Amino acid sequence: MALKASDIQKKLPDGGKKNCKECGFPTCFAFAMKLASGAVSVQKCPYLPAEVKAELEEGLAPPIRLVTIGTGENAFSMGEEEVIYRHEKTFYRPSGIAILISDKEDDGTISAKIDKLKKFQFDRVGQKLRANLFALKFGGNADKYLNLVKRVAAEGYPIVLVCEDLELLFKARDLIADKNPLLYPITKENLDAALPKLKAKPAPIGVKASTIEEIVPITQRLKEEGIQDIALDPSPKSLMEMVRDYTIIRRAALKKTFRPLGYPILSFPCMLTDNKMEEALLASAGVIKYAGIVVLSDFEKESLYPLLVLRQNIFTDPRVPLAVEQKIYEIGAVSPESPVLLTTNFALTYFAVASEIENSKVPAYLCVKDTEGLCVLAAWSTGKFSGDTAGPFLKKIGIGDKVKNKRVIIPGFAARIKGELEEELPGWEVIVGPREASDLPAYLPQMIEKWKSQSK
Repeated sequence: MALKASDIQKKLPDGGKKNCKECGFPTCFAFAMKLASGAVSVQKCPYLPAEVKAELEEGLAPPIRLVTIGTGENAFSMGEEEVIYRHEKTFYRPSGIAILISDKEDDGTISAKIDKLKKFQFDRVGQKLRANLFALKFGGNADKYLNLVKRVAAEGYPIVLVCEDLELLFKARDLIADKNPLLYPITKENLDAALPKLKAKPAPIGVKASTIEEIVPITQRLKEEGIQDIALDPSPKSLMEMVRDYTIIRRAALKKTFRPLGYPILSFPCMLTDNKMEEALLASAGVIKYAGIVVLSDFEKESLYPLLVLRQNIFTDPRVPLAVEQKIYEIGAVSPESPVLLTTNFALTYFAVASEIENSKVPAYLCVKDTEGLCVLAAWSTGKFSGDTAGPFLKKIGIGDKVKNKRVIIPGFAARIKGELEEELPGWEVIVGPREASDLPAYLPQMIEKWKSQSK
């Protein structure tokens, strides 16, 4: 468990009663509260002995260490999670998705895989979904592997170096040391040989072991040597072992504050099966069950997109619905003759409605009201989408100044607000539209034709 302010206070000078104010706070307890929240450093207290500072820093460190791979805008960070279940709070660091490239592959395949990581991007509810890293595996040709490392490093993405030849692994590291790659695997067999080079030129590392128990002495030794940017691979052999091992690691770190397992997880579904569907299943389990990085053998749109959507859903705050900005959205080449539609700012609602308006080929004004991210039914049932609130909103945004005919189409699920809205908007015609956004491509052209015939 994380240290509480009261626990910290007891370790401060004079049992937390010195109150010298030299730290910038009026009392030791105020300083302890700031320390517990991570707002200040233990170095602020000038009277703490070095051993107490070290003890407090250890106790205040995140239960799962933050590890960063790569540099610049594409740098990838994992770790620092605080909960077992996302409904407790939220998960903060979305799993990295890596594509595996080997020196065994021909140049065309390598080029295609590089392009897939760069070009496979998807827009969903206002967010851009994409993979994150390259994993470069040594397949037997040392010169080709080193050339592959240099070639991929030039793309500017984070890299996991996968090479069981320790000497070659460090040669590859030295080629791109400024790119901060992750080195894998570090094992109990090669640890002694790896330590001098790791200490001379630190880099994130991936510890591989056959069991969780085997990981513990390795990470303890690494920490003693001052190496803490670590990811863990307990080498599960099946889906069951993956879920079991990753859950044990997460629970040990968060529930028991067991520091030897307080590191993010490195997952290799690509090593467990040759079946692409099974690999996708294993990758999905890794995203759900705490993997910091998931390595795939290849990317295909039909399997990558669902995995990215799953990641997006898992790593959003369940207490805060996805929402878009409250405003008028102009869809297509609008004019004063364009229809006006009203909906809520729940992101899925907005994108569904906006997409179907585009499909209708009818330029329209889409007025999106802030309902704290709730969909139409939920917003109506809680009073956040009613005539009393929607009417003033439409007046405030000035939609009446943009259109010639004062008509507004409301969602079919909110038909009950029609009368209230007409009272709030004298002179406007309130039209109950379809319940489903998918009906808009047929509905809007019909309405336009109807209005045209009425104006003749």
